[in-house]
Amino acid sequence: MASDDRIINGCKKGKRRAFSLLYEKYADVLMLVCLRYSRNKAEAQDVLQEGFIKVFQKIESFEGRGSFEGWLRRIMVNTAINYYKANKKYQFQEEVDANSSHLAVYDNEDELLEVDYPVKPKMLMRMINDLPDGYRMVFNMYVFDGLTHKEIAGDLGVTESTSKSQLSKARKYLRLKIEEKQLKPLKA
Repeated sequence: MASDDRIINGCKKGKRRAFSLLYEKYADVLMLVCLRYSRNKAEAQDVLQEGFIKVFQKIESFEGRGSFEGWLRRIMVNTAINYYKANKKYQFQEEVDANSSHLAVYDNEDELLEVDYPVKPKMLMRMINDLPDGYRMVFNMYVFDGLTHKEIAGDLGVTESTSKSQLSKARKYLRLKIEEKQLKPLKA
């Protein structure tokens, strides 16, 4: 596989082969980022495609400062956020609280999601993907991408308190789902 510098320079020169190499090298890892922010695989593929179009349009602006993969990830995250905001009116989320009165909001934004039950990463990712849209967006941005509530609020067009509330609710929801898995008897 060609080096990033070679691929980047080829892309900046408009070489099709370089664009193909870039896609081949990073599509799988960036798809995982898109899946974290999407409701399903089809939506994640749309975000990935849109994100790569932006990468190809903005490759000239990459100046070599910082990680190229980090730059690509940031574009994918921003694309996913924009996709979410553009389609938010069509995918209005049901509040989990409306269905479960025991999912209260915690005030402590730095509360950890600690469990005594070993949770397989695949199972945890499935649980995260099952979160309502707003919860999932804030959880991913805060936990995986390290954004502050102020940054999340700005990106999503909500208040900081909404961001904090959505994170707290996401954590509570995940904790509840993990506890449910604990209580289920093991299959013999």
